[in-house]
Amino acid sequence: MKDYIEKRQKLMDEAREALNSGDLALAKEKREAIESLDADKEKHDKEAASLNALLAMKVSAPVNIEDKSVEPEGAKSAEKTGGPRDEEALYRTAFARTLMNQPLNADESAVFARMNNGLEVHGALQTASTHTIVIPNTLVEQIWKEMGEAHPILRVVPKTYVKGKLTYPREKDGGDNATWYNESTEVTSGSFELDSIVLDGYELAKSILISWKLEKMSIDAFLTYIANLIAEKMGNALAAAVVSGTGTNQPQGIVTALEAESSTPQVMTWTASTDEVDYAKLTEFMGKIRSGYSSGAVIYAKNSFIWNVLANLLDETGRPYFIADVISGGVGRLFGHVVYEEDAVPADAMLLANVQRGYRMNVQEEISLLRDEYMTKRQTEFMGYAILDGKPITTKAFVYLKKSA
Repeated sequence: MKDYIEKRQKLMDEAREALNSGDLALAKEKREAIESLDADKEKHDKEAASLNALLAMKVSAPVNIEDKSVEPEGAKSAEKTGGPRDEEALYRTAFARTLMNQPLNADESAVFARMNNGLEVHGALQTASTHTIVIPNTLVEQIWKEMGEAHPILRVVPKTYVKGKLTYPREKDGGDNATWYNESTEVTSGSFELDSIVLDGYELAKSILISWKLEKMSIDAFLTYIANLIAEKMGNALAAAVVSGTGTNQPQGIVTALEAESSTPQVMTWTASTDEVDYAKLTEFMGKIRSGYSSGAVIYAKNSFIWNVLANLLDETGRPYFIADVISGGVGRLFGHVVYEEDAVPADAMLLANVQRGYRMNVQEEISLLRDEYMTKRQTEFMGYAILDGKPITTKAFVYLKKSA
């Protein structure tokens, strides 16, 4: 810009003179003029630099590369067929549009029918609203992940996906260890015994009503909303079953199995004022889990029990046994075991558990959805649905401490 320095110096002199004379309004006007001049100069310099860079570039003629690739006989191009990821993305869109009562195009209708055993969608309406709709894999993974975030115990439950009943062998009587013998001594039979657990299939369902207004959301936002609701409602029920399920028409819970044992060797109690949770009780509690299961075992308890009881236990020097530590994944550590907040554990209780080693779950039918509409209420009902079962395969991987009744 021509005369930039001269113009700026002149404005600076005028601003200084106005300020010295006490004319603040004029001084402000000159300051704003200087700022405007500087901004124009900066824009000019940027444009000039960009243009000079373009002028300095050498332009080469385009290289013409002949395509000599050979397609194997009978092969189909990826562009035409697409891959599993393409189909998964297409089905995710078809699934969402079906739930949102939106029309599907030909490709979406085809993949929807294929994934749902021939169930057709005409226009925006599902022809058979009583059928379950297969949830996209990515959404199922999201639901299980959110269940695990809300209930840490669900993160580590080992799951299989076998249709029909599934039998797991388990140790009934471990018997004696192996013994050393000399050549002339007969080997005696041990008392080792096995029995089994049978995982059946029980229905887990939760109905959710949403307003038609929510169906106007974007596809991603709508799917996230549905996943959050299903994860919250079904996750609460599933976590409660893993911990305290009765085993009748629902999974058997860990606590239920421990309390069903004769003399309940893995269950301890405490009483306010007379038999409180203290160092001696905690060491006894830790000692009840079988050595092979101690590594990998963690502690589950409600938030109130963690911070009102465990966090207030002090040694003789006033230092807490409970160490707050969010880096390990839970909220702290107690005697080396990570402590997790788990709302499914009963109040005033704690569970030391190696769930990966001591519990099994079989999912006969993965989480799916049923959809129905209520025209007068302008609402759509979605029902999350799954068939599964779970049971402990050993009680020695768990210890339960509860408050006396």
